[in-house]
Amino acid sequence: MIFVTVGTHEQPFNRLIQKVDELVRDGEINEEVFMQIGYSNYEPKYTKWAKVIGYDAMSDYLKKADIVIAHGGPSTYMQVLQNGKIPIVVPRQEKFNEHVNDHQLDVTRKVRDKGYRIIICENVEDLFEKIKHLQEGNYNKSSSNNALFLSSFIDEINKLF
Repeated sequence: MIFVTVGTHEQPFNRLIQKVDELVRDGEINEEVFMQIGYSNYEPKYTKWAKVIGYDAMSDYLKKADIVIAHGGPSTYMQVLQNGKIPIVVPRQEKFNEHVNDHQLDVTRKVRDKGYRIIICENVEDLFEKIKHLQEGNYNKSSSNNALFLSSFIDEINKLF
């Protein structure tokens, strides 16, 4: 199952919602898809969706989804990481009138550069490729940030002895 969430920011995020709907329409995505579309004015024709869902429903979708595609709000994709999953993050961008500036893009890049396992998709035309890569296991799902820290810590201890 694929869960898509765009948060509750008041500007539409049609670029992402429409692309996922097209991927389902074209048979590239065959799994069940549920999208939380917020204030997007594009209404999906090929997936289940809701404008807004409650916290409990969101938590349930995050737990049961095999793949989570999220906007660039850090609290959303960090919650995905806490569930042991690698999120595909599509930051809202100012040039598409999806947000007032590009802070989602800037922050998401910094989070990735800090070593968090997130997949950034700046161009929705690359979304299917990112999904396939994740499905094929080309991203290490089993390594958590705690495991990375412990591995680095053990390396440092071994250097001392």
